[in-house]
Amino acid sequence: MIYTTAYQSPLAPMIIKADDEALLSLAFGSTEEKDQSPILDQVKRELDEYWDGKRTVFSVPLNAVGTPFQQKVWQALLTIGYGETRSYGEIAAQIGNPKACRAVGMANNRNPISIIIPCHRVIGSDGRLVGYGGGLDKKVWLLDFEATHKPL
Repeated sequence: MIYTTAYQSPLAPMIIKADDEALLSLAFGSTEEKDQSPILDQVKRELDEYWDGKRTVFSVPLNAVGTPFQQKVWQALLTIGYGETRSYGEIAAQIGNPKACRAVGMANNRNPISIIIPCHRVIGSDGRLVGYGGGLDKKVWLLDFEATHKPL
């Protein structure tokens, strides 16, 4: 069964979807659905801790559905530390395909689990903030948030 609920982040409303085993998606948007499940509760608790500056790594089980290439990119994103950034080229090299910068960008854009799979931490090779499925303003906000809440 798929469970869906709303979550109000400090940034914007979000929609959480999970099954009995794992988080399936976390996206900006709103819903009236208010399902309950242990996974939804864990996601909300961990997000609250993130916003409170008490969590830098998430432990909720994930099940992001995508192609094998997308899966590689999303796994690489999970290695980017809180408050850090990497370029699309660095991610492409990390997954063993250094010429796949644009494909990495497309995989980033299709990331179904915002924030937890931190696609907001990927920047252009020149340091510019480019692309974010939730909107560039949200990417800027998230990077600023992590910079000011980074543990010493």
